[in-house]
Amino acid sequence: MSTFTGWPEAAVAFYRGLEADNSKAYWSENKLVYAEAVLAPMQALLGELSDEFGEGKIFRPHRDIRFSADKSPYKTAIGALLGRGCVQFSAEGIGVGAGCHTMAPDQLERYRIAVADDARGAELLRVIAALADAGIGIATHDHLKTAPRGYSTEHPRVELLRNKDLAAWRQWPATEPWLHSAAAKEHIVGALRASQSLVEWLDANVGDSTLERRR
Repeated sequence: MSTFTGWPEAAVAFYRGLEADNSKAYWSENKLVYAEAVLAPMQALLGELSDEFGEGKIFRPHRDIRFSADKSPYKTAIGALLGRGCVQFSAEGIGVGAGCHTMAPDQLERYRIAVADDARGAELLRVIAALADAGIGIATHDHLKTAPRGYSTEHPRVELLRNKDLAAWRQWPATEPWLHSAAAKEHIVGALRASQSLVEWLDANVGDSTLERRR
């Protein structure tokens, strides 16, 4: 397996081109660029980080357009799972996250109970504050417009109660000079390690879904 040396300028150019022309023709003409400049660096990175963070899994580049109004066939970013974390590269730069990106109903119930609990809820706030001090934010993709049923809209942690997912997230722009070098791995590893405090809170208070295990 090759050594990770960052994503080259050609990778940024590839995704900028794909954003402008998200077509089969563009993809076919630039398939080799994707394989060498985008996919290969991600494969190398995951191989080097697997001992610490677990085996990686790269998402397919094609979008599922069956139920989407947007019929663009290709994703404009390459993403991969790495244990409980994820790494994403696009024309915007590099993003690193860790946490629960989707909660099953039983996980969501345990999450809300923990957030509402004074001790465990306060602990989560401390974790989030420590992440902010390290330059890492919190990302959510799905949340309620108001407090969930059974919880007061006046609850001191109502914003957290509204979330249906919770993950630490750090983004770097494509203008960072180290993005095109092996030094990118140090930044990615640093963010994954710093995010472990949130992963540990989620493991202790939310855990895996028993519903998923029954499938």
